[in-house]
Amino acid sequence: MTSPESLNHTKWECKYHIVWIPKYRKKSLYKELRKYLGAMLKDLASQKECKIVEGHLMSDHVHLLISIPPKYSVSQVVGFMKGKSAISIARTYMGRRKNFTGQSFWARGYFVSTVGRD
Repeated sequence: MTSPESLNHTKWECKYHIVWIPKYRKKSLYKELRKYLGAMLKDLASQKECKIVEGHLMSDHVHLLISIPPKYSVSQVVGFMKGKSAISIARTYMGRRKNFTGQSFWARGYFVSTVGRD
């Protein structure tokens, strides 16, 4: 059992199970993209002071168990991670220098569930 994290005036333990998919549920998460995406998602989470406790990159979806501080909303963190990772994938693997409007890698929504004590 882990001890709660702390901010200046709060003790917290907020963990969420989050799942999202690539657009059209294409089986596009494989080989070097999987390794690149795993490291990138950890880096993006740390930029928002979050920690990925556990993660699985399947061929057609992403599972994350992530610890998010209470000062950020889940939608804010997921939107940041999906947006920045899509831009980076487009630049690295699709040969685009600019992020063109209307082209995205991830589908619009996501699934979230809280994980915690009873």
